[in-house]
Amino acid sequence: MTAELVVDLRGARMQTIDDFWDAVAGPCGLPSWFGRTIEAWTDTIRARGISDLIDRHDTVVIHVDGATGLFARRDREVRDLRSSFAGRRSRLVVHRSEA
Repeated sequence: MTAELVVDLRGARMQTIDDFWDAVAGPCGLPSWFGRTIEAWTDTIRARGISDLIDRHDTVVIHVDGATGLFARRDREVRDLRSSFAGRRSRLVVHRSEA
């Protein structure tokens, strides 16, 4: 296993949760049958066994914009998505301004 799979989604247009799934699918090696739900994502990054690419790394790190778009929202869906990264094997980095 290698240390980190870093996926930088800054600059990707993400207004909805579907935009997030579209953005992470390729860089995270999600299979076509991936459930596109927060529960499926949590299983993927915590329990593993869904993405061979993620499974080959100790930690998944996702960088996103937080000043606008999906991660600027404060609703339950976004809170749940953020919470899915609470494990030791994943990290969500929300950037509040352009890097």
